[in-house]
Amino acid sequence: MAQLTLPQLERHLYAAADILRGKMDAAQYQDYIFGMLFLKRASDQFDVAQAALVKKLVTEGKSQEQAERISEARGAYKAHEFYVPQESRWSTIVGKSRTEPAEALNVALAQLENHNHQALDGVLSYISFTESRGGNTKLTKPVIQQLIDHFSEYRLSNEDFEFPDLLGYAYEYLIGEFADEGGKKGGQFYTPRSVIRMMNQLVKPQSGMSVYDPCCGSAGMLILAKEYVQDHGGDESHLSVYGQEDNGSAWAMARMNLLMHGVADGVIHHGDTLADPQHVQGGQLQRFDRILTNPPFAQNYRRAGMKFAERMGYGWTPESGKKADLMFIQHVLAVLEADGIAASVMPHGVLFRGGEEQKIRRQIIEEGRLEAVIGIGPNVFYGTGIPACILVLRGRDGAPEGRRDGVLFINADREVTAGRTQNLLEAQHAEKIVSAYESWNEIPGFARVVKISELAQNDYNLNIRRYVDNTPAPEPQDVRAHLYGGVPRSEIAARKAQFDAFGIDPEGALFRLRDGDPEYVDFLSEGYEATAARIPGLAQEREVVLGRAFHTWWREHREQLAKLPVHRQKSQTRKELLTTFVAALKPVGVLDSNQLAGAAAAWWFDAKNDLDVLMAKNFKGLIDGWVRSIASAFEEPSAKADAKTKARYRAAMRKAREHRLVPELIPAYVKQLETAEALVAKLDAEVKAGSPPKKTAKAGQGDEGGEDEEDLDLSQVLPPKQLAALKKRQRESKLELALIKASFVTELSEAAKNLTPAQAQEVVLRFLNADLYARMTRFVTADLRALVIAFRKWGEKYAVTMEHLDQEREASAKRLRGYLEALGYA
Repeated sequence: MAQLTLPQLERHLYAAADILRGKMDAAQYQDYIFGMLFLKRASDQFDVAQAALVKKLVTEGKSQEQAERISEARGAYKAHEFYVPQESRWSTIVGKSRTEPAEALNVALAQLENHNHQALDGVLSYISFTESRGGNTKLTKPVIQQLIDHFSEYRLSNEDFEFPDLLGYAYEYLIGEFADEGGKKGGQFYTPRSVIRMMNQLVKPQSGMSVYDPCCGSAGMLILAKEYVQDHGGDESHLSVYGQEDNGSAWAMARMNLLMHGVADGVIHHGDTLADPQHVQGGQLQRFDRILTNPPFAQNYRRAGMKFAERMGYGWTPESGKKADLMFIQHVLAVLEADGIAASVMPHGVLFRGGEEQKIRRQIIEEGRLEAVIGIGPNVFYGTGIPACILVLRGRDGAPEGRRDGVLFINADREVTAGRTQNLLEAQHAEKIVSAYESWNEIPGFARVVKISELAQNDYNLNIRRYVDNTPAPEPQDVRAHLYGGVPRSEIAARKAQFDAFGIDPEGALFRLRDGDPEYVDFLSEGYEATAARIPGLAQEREVVLGRAFHTWWREHREQLAKLPVHRQKSQTRKELLTTFVAALKPVGVLDSNQLAGAAAAWWFDAKNDLDVLMAKNFKGLIDGWVRSIASAFEEPSAKADAKTKARYRAAMRKAREHRLVPELIPAYVKQLETAEALVAKLDAEVKAGSPPKKTAKAGQGDEGGEDEEDLDLSQVLPPKQLAALKKRQRESKLELALIKASFVTELSEAAKNLTPAQAQEVVLRFLNADLYARMTRFVTADLRALVIAFRKWGEKYAVTMEHLDQEREASAKRLRGYLEALGYA
């Protein structure tokens, strides 16, 4: 059986949700999907382990019957390995699915938890396929049977995945999709992964450390901390992860998420972190090296009965009024190691609210526990459109030397990419923020270190705009230029860096000198619009230089990627490529360090899964996986699928057919397909034009709702015999097109099969090259567009002077007088 690719598995899991979508919302049905996925995964992996044990025992001399009997005992497996009892095996569930499927699933979940108590205590018991969800919503027997049948389509053991952590990535994908569907409910326990990756870049967890999230949701912070360690060459298995979550469903999701990622030793407790923190050692709160968290915003809390109340040594916020934010911060500070670092997402209110919160801020700042305040743009987080901030906090030892007499403020609320429903904090934005944090220098309009004495003068108000105002400067308006024309040279000088980046001398190429007026220049006689249209051409030479530098760098470093399946040093390769990319291209001057680092980091992240496959399966194996993913998109949806689901399947088919591998491997087939599609479209149009118009009203009903026959255009209508012949050609062309489409997967698979290893390597490296180049040129295009817009604004402001307006007014008045005279009114 061919191994599953990530796109295949993602589509498979999302299709499972299609079965429940519409019957209840995502926040309700996700538990069923995750529970069934966990059961199927555990059963399939156990089947493989059991078969291997039986084979081993027979090799050692046991009979087949003896080996099978021994393999059924819990003691035959290591304590940390999952043991799946007979009641929890998928074959048992399938066998009972036509009688009592809900009960079979409930028993399977309970027995799996009972036999793996240490790993699963309480994780699966909250899921019930017999209880109603969301009011009166209850899964019917046919729906549950359909779910079981769907999950039976693929085996989910490690042997069935094209790279080891494929199921973990798919699980994270599903969590993200549910958060997207669930809106505010779904996003309550989900922080955008781009934000978490940036937070990891700020605190830099390392192998051997402990990482904690007191409000861990689905455990994304903890999982991506391990990813960070792995990406930077550390052993992620030596990073200890801890968390606590109050919501039962999210807590169970977090436990399953860690297990799906192969993290069996994560310690996730269930409970209210403020009321009852549960990570305790020797009667004292456990301390951690790194803390990453996104506590729920604007919560109330209860002081009475709170355990370890000494955590709140800085003070108590009001219990009502939804002001528990700084209580979470105090908990973080209380459990942070003396030399530890924490990063916490917070609402902006904690920065400036008065009363007890102001007193708490003052003490935190005076003790050197607050290192940085980073403003994040609006509409980045699920469930809220308001902007948020990230507080970087330090343990009792405080910040390192050189950072102790101030707080760094970073105003990054403009560092987002607008999305359809949410804004995105992308790699280039993260690179700019992290670079500013690490450099600890002032960047006008972006970052500033504010002395504690200044904060004290402002009553410890941490409103970011008070210290770093990134409001764009108002568009300059030169009155003299408006009256008499010309462009102020001072405005041109202010954009010198933009022009220099593209090697353009504006006064020599875009303007002409103004006689007797050294402070101003004139537009060229061709008009400012024509000049603006020439700017991309003027920038082309510098873009060519950048392109040459890129291709030179690629030739020098592509071998690192080419040999990745051999040396398997992914983290070292990442570091070398990202570092040398910036070093090689920055001197050209077109893009800055943040843009280049962001382009390279985003490119690497986008390619990450393909690189995992590459290391496991080599270049040809990666292409084979692409082919399987494309082929799987052509599977037909269930006959019971609704219109929305069918539309998504059609969109997936179109996307798969447009995969860049298709024209690369079968260009002749693509041309044949396009020719056939064009012919069908042409014949459809001719048949429509040549057919008699359909009557819109029945005879004898008058003219209402229809047209008189004499008003109809019958000039294009073909004679019946000719129309019949045209329709026959139309049917034949559609049949031919259907046959061509049917051979798509076969043609592609055959072409991939015939690739040599060297050809496969060349195809993959060419794609990787194109991806990085496209990432880079996206910044170039945006910067060039901004330059053209700036030039056009000068034209809109100053090309038409007051003198021109007066002349036009006088000309218009003269024309009006002429009209009046001609009419005899003057």
